[in-house]
Amino acid sequence: MMSIEPAIRHEIETRLAAIEADDGVRLLLAIESGSRAWGFPSPDSDYDVRFLYVRPRRDYLALSPARDVIEREIVDEIDLNGWDIRKALGLMLRNNSVLSEWIESPIHYRNAHPVVARMADLIDRHFDPNGFALHYAKLGRTSVARWLQDENEVAVKRYFYALRPALAIGVLRRDPTRRPPMQLQRLLAEADLSPSATEEIERLVAMKAATREAGPIARVPEIDALIEGELARAGEVPARPPSDAFAAEANDLFLDLVEYT
Repeated sequence: MMSIEPAIRHEIETRLAAIEADDGVRLLLAIESGSRAWGFPSPDSDYDVRFLYVRPRRDYLALSPARDVIEREIVDEIDLNGWDIRKALGLMLRNNSVLSEWIESPIHYRNAHPVVARMADLIDRHFDPNGFALHYAKLGRTSVARWLQDENEVAVKRYFYALRPALAIGVLRRDPTRRPPMQLQRLLAEADLSPSATEEIERLVAMKAATREAGPIARVPEIDALIEGELARAGEVPARPPSDAFAAEANDLFLDLVEYT
């Protein structure tokens, strides 16, 4: 598991405490997302700090709703961005995989509130694997579209931003009963790739560890084929029939949380 330097961690924790004080919210989860948590950081990678928060109950009853996102300007490579719990639950119901990944992040800046465990259980019981796969396919295609015009090289960051969603789709095809892991190394362990593909990906990870985020690397035909093939097969992941219980339980979770906030 990757660690965060103590001085950086202290600064991040200080800024998170300032957000709570300045915005009048309570943090429920504060984690590292992005390449550091995904398992392929570069020397100049930002610290992508993501968090969930809840507002006081009266804010949810106001005629004019408060913004459902809190964000701060990037300073010293620290990028802070968080979602209101109501926004997060709404995205969860639409099978957005981002919330699932935040819950699974290996790097935490705060102890998670007990409601986060309830959310994880809720996703496990009701998530639609096909919905997750289609969301990953959209993420992957967006990244691919940014470098398809270049025949020989691609920014190392963009390559991985297409590869990781492709691997997630592959893992979902093999086992649609479980949410795919967020870390590249765990995806590799579950993806059942050829030895040569695994070796190439591990080589790229090592290369990225010594390369600027925007630094170019030569495209690898086998990896290109892997990405394009998996993104095209997202529709093969079976769907889970929608359940009214999913929305009802999410609503109960939200009401329980804000009742005494």
